Amino acid sequence: MSMLTPPGMGGKYRITGTTYPRMRRPRRGRIVAVGIAAATALGLAGWGTFQLIDVFGGGKGSTARSTVSGACKPAGPSPAVRTAAFPKPADITVNVYNATPRSGLAKTTADELKKRGFTIGKIGNAPVAYDKKVPGAGVLLGAQGAVKGAFPVLGTHLKGATTKTDTRATADVDLIIGTAFRALAAPQDATASMTALLHPKPAPTDCAPKPE
Repeated sequence: MSMLTPPGMGGKYRITGTTYPRMRRPRRGRIVAVGIAAATALGLAGWGTFQLIDVFGGGKGSTARSTVSGACKPAGPSPAVRTAAFPKPADITVNVYNATPRSGLAKTTADELKKRGFTIGKIGNAPVAYDKKVPGAGVLLGAQGAVKGAFPVLGTHLKGATTKTDTRATADVDLIIGTAFRALAAPQDATASMTALLHPKPAPTDCAPKPE
């Protein structure tokens, strides 16, 4: 038996040359593991995308899951339908007027609204019709179209403000600061109010059994 003959071969096989055989582990297990890891990564990426769509798309993902599971449909319109008309702060031009005896209030309030994404128009003292005549936190004044658009969005930053419409043909709105005004809503509170506005809770379901 040759010195190169592997033990147990009985001399049947003989190794020649200078290259020795290498015993490799089967690659099948490694391929399967790589495939599972890739599938997991894709699944996580898809879930992250779904979450973004759910947040920015008006909660459509939740509605779809309820439909698949056979849950009752909400009695009212879907959140996506209700929130479609609300403009972004950058699309709202706000004129800030001070109706209080405190000087500089219109400028500081306008600066803060600008930081929060609103477009600022005119800044100054309130017109004579409102000067020293707004006892509350403020008045939001604009065209009729602002009632279901700019007013609710701007109102999340100024609690207690009343709304009033006029006959202007432009889309800008006036924020007239009243004597009860102390400050705009804290950013976190305004964000919470905005989230509730854009993504309201689903309407009560109409699933109660009907009396026979």
